[in-house]
Amino acid sequence: MSAAAAGRGLDPRVAGLGSVVALGGALEFLIQNRFISRFVVPPPSEVIASISRVILEEEGLYRFLFTAGETFAAGALVVLVGIPIGFLLWRFNILRRAFESWVGALASAPLVLIYPLFLVIFGRSPTTIVMIGFLSGLAPMILKTVEGLSGTRRALIDVGRSFKLTSVQQFWKILFPAAMPTIFVGLRLGMIFCLINIVGVEYLINLGGLGQLVNDLAERNDVAATYAVIGFVILVSVLLFWAMERGERWLRPAD
Repeated sequence: MSAAAAGRGLDPRVAGLGSVVALGGALEFLIQNRFISRFVVPPPSEVIASISRVILEEEGLYRFLFTAGETFAAGALVVLVGIPIGFLLWRFNILRRAFESWVGALASAPLVLIYPLFLVIFGRSPTTIVMIGFLSGLAPMILKTVEGLSGTRRALIDVGRSFKLTSVQQFWKILFPAAMPTIFVGLRLGMIFCLINIVGVEYLINLGGLGQLVNDLAERNDVAATYAVIGFVILVSVLLFWAMERGERWLRPAD
């Protein structure tokens, strides 16, 4: 079997896992041989060994579920609010011309910096964290919804009109399915922004899940456990992307 054929037959998940293991092995070698200071980056073996301590002594599993729950809640709000707003901007050109640039500006704004205002409005509670995550992920959802609906082929819309579909039927049978791939791109971007800001605000106000735990461990100079918790944050992101992939497949069974 040729190398090219072997590469085509290799499972992408196996290749990804192998790459992570190889990178970890190389990093372990460099740290153990003092090419990289262990005070900056701990050996992967120490990070792996600290996972059980993070789970048992630092309530790591509870904090993981707490951050994941906040992120899912913010993501649900992003979908419930972002898609209707995107539809309105697409449907009414005057609204799109008036507000699309403002939505784009919102996407690039460092919204995490307004957490003191949200603390005044919602108090020092998970609601503050969820609302900042929601606001951070809203703009990509709106913009990608507008882009997806605008990219629907005119021929599909004309076919719907020829069958005398109502506006609601056209949306659910033609517009939404055609725009769905682009909408899911916006959802992925929105969830990334949600997670980043949620963990950041947890860190800043020292409340909640993994962000608070990173703050606690960093103050104790527990470098290995800090990197282990960062791994949990990455795991939240992986689970979010897995859930979105499953959701997209469920909504588009023909693909």
